[in-house]
Amino acid sequence: MNDLKIEKVELFKVPPRWLFLKITTKCGIVGWGEPIVEGKADTVAACIKELEQYIMGRNANNIEDIWQILYRGGFYRGGPILMSAISGIDQALWDIKGKYLNVPVHELLGGAVRQKMKMYCWIGGDNPEVVLDQATKKINAGFNAVKMNATGGMEWVSSIKDIKNVANNIKLLREEFGYELDIGLDFHGRVHKPMVKRLIDELAPYEPMFIEEPVLSENNDALRHIYQYTNIPIATGERMFSRWDFKEILHQGVVDIIQPDLSHAGGISEVRRIATMAEAYDIAIAPHCPLGPISLASALHLDFVSSNAIIQESSLGIHYNRGYDILDYVLNPEVFNVEDGSINLLTKPGLGIEINEEKLKEGQKIGHNWANPIWRNPDGNFAEW
Repeated sequence: MNDLKIEKVELFKVPPRWLFLKITTKCGIVGWGEPIVEGKADTVAACIKELEQYIMGRNANNIEDIWQILYRGGFYRGGPILMSAISGIDQALWDIKGKYLNVPVHELLGGAVRQKMKMYCWIGGDNPEVVLDQATKKINAGFNAVKMNATGGMEWVSSIKDIKNVANNIKLLREEFGYELDIGLDFHGRVHKPMVKRLIDELAPYEPMFIEEPVLSENNDALRHIYQYTNIPIATGERMFSRWDFKEILHQGVVDIIQPDLSHAGGISEVRRIATMAEAYDIAIAPHCPLGPISLASALHLDFVSSNAIIQESSLGIHYNRGYDILDYVLNPEVFNVEDGSINLLTKPGLGIEINEEKLKEGQKIGHNWANPIWRNPDGNFAEW
């Protein structure tokens, strides 16, 4: 299989905030990946360049060995930068292998357990003025599930007035759409432990689908108190980057839904292992994906082979994507059509998407310098975004 020797690695930093990776083999088959940490695109690109020495000249079919070398070949392991770089390479290698064998990636992972995947997308939530309008647009676009931020910026201990305001957004949606719309609430790590239980009390009457990241992942030890306090499913994991990061919360049973990101947590190979670990603990998976088309396609292939996958995030139409959205870089956007709340099984070889390289090169000329906003509380102290 010398014709699958890796000969070229290219990176494309494109708006709105994405980094795409193209791996070309000797026979001309190319694979696409999406290695990105939002706000750290150049740092991840530098990591890819450092990892090139381990993949150039290798047979692209040797996905598992390449993954192990990329992860274990350095003395220091894990973390968002390295694991995101590995993720993009891993996605591209699965894309190549599927194209070489003329089958979709999910066939290589054991075959589909479902024919369609339930989807949700983001509708805001920092301010109540936008949620009804945005939710209506998403429903008209075929979705029957959405996610929104539960809060804006929060103090370590906020006022009763601020706490009461938090419930207004989901209250508006419940009053308008009843239970025809599933609503996830993302605490986004903005809420500190002293506030979580009180916020849950305000939100519980409106029965959210789940509460996401009730505390920052570095405070996961607090989940055991939160988990015992509510019957609302607890979701977390977008800022966790390997099976070793997930191991403890799975063992403790303090989470109901894990949310690894296919562009951050080691790619298709590692998230497949994480999903299987979660299944052994009877815990669901709902991959995080506020990113581009390659990341979304990778997540969908994982969903199609994971019996415990329950719903898939998509950034279609998200506010970050003004000017350039997911479908703009894809020649076959129909694969991401949402019908009755779901995307149908992807059937084309590899990841199943065809990248519009002309649009990609156009976007590369523009590039981006996306960074998290910096929030401050009224007293000037830093507030979690």
